[in-house]
Amino acid sequence: MNERDAEGKALDLRLIRVIRNMVKVLYENLERDIDSYGLSLETFRILEFLYNKGPHPIQIISDTFSIPSGSITYVVDKLEKKGFVERLPIPGDRRKTNVALTGDGRSYFDNIFPNHVRTISDNLSFATDEEKLELIHVLKKIGYGIRNREGNDKNNGTDFL
Repeated sequence: MNERDAEGKALDLRLIRVIRNMVKVLYENLERDIDSYGLSLETFRILEFLYNKGPHPIQIISDTFSIPSGSITYVVDKLEKKGFVERLPIPGDRRKTNVALTGDGRSYFDNIFPNHVRTISDNLSFATDEEKLELIHVLKKIGYGIRNREGNDKNNGTDFL
């Protein structure tokens, strides 16, 4: 790694502040949107995961969102009581169950998810599609560079797709 001069270091620090502040403002706005549906961020993430990725074992959901096993059971229990999810046995493994959206859960998310996507698009509308593609390229380059430099081949829940 090359040593940066004072001007380069100042630029790096400015970039980190801009990224941090932008992410903070963006996520505050998205969390307000999620709150407007009467859902916690954790609950929304789980519903969105099941909505877009289909049924998954509870352990995978727990690992994906770094939710302790006791907490994930509690959250899934609450979603099950609301009729949004159900536990389904995994054929060939009686110890594990998949969590899946119910028809009511899918219908509920069919109603709110397009609005949430619209909120995301509205928040990102200040950049052109070309700028977004370039930003994706640069952020992936930085993310993969850090991961590879540290010799960390594990995903650790971070996917730069």
